[in-house]
Amino acid sequence: MARARLLRAGSALALVLGMAAAAAAAPAAPAFSAKLLDDGQAVDSRTLIGKKVVVLRFQASWCKVCTAQTAGIQRLAEKYAARDVELIGVHVNDTAAEARAWRRRYKQTYPAALDPGARIGTRFGFKRAPYTVVIDKKGEMVARITGSADEARLAKIIEPLLVP
Repeated sequence: MARARLLRAGSALALVLGMAAAAAAAPAAPAFSAKLLDDGQAVDSRTLIGKKVVVLRFQASWCKVCTAQTAGIQRLAEKYAARDVELIGVHVNDTAAEARAWRRRYKQTYPAALDPGARIGTRFGFKRAPYTVVIDKKGEMVARITGSADEARLAKIIEPLLVP
């Protein structure tokens, strides 16, 4: 009798722990596709899942924090490009001309797309620029950062995702 109660209690505990682990899992990233500013090619997140860590940087030419962090974000893109990390700038509420001029001025070379009306951003929880989302190779959003997401902070999030 005592053994049966112990087994039931152990089963219940395992069920509760399993539910807690499932609840703690990162949410799945919504699929998106966008046309890149520089070459007009389409980027589709479904082709990246399972192959790369994806960093979406929702930014804008009118955003002072975005502008202040341009050098660090560019260095981050360069540092991780050969390590299966795809950093994509998503310009929110910018025209193509504004985004291109901003990218030229601050020497941004990573891929970027426009998101008029923040349609893509809204699906990821965007409220204001800058907003950065890190998606692991399983397609889970492991970080969503509103506001400042400097180079060092993002590197601390990305590094563990690259360990095999």
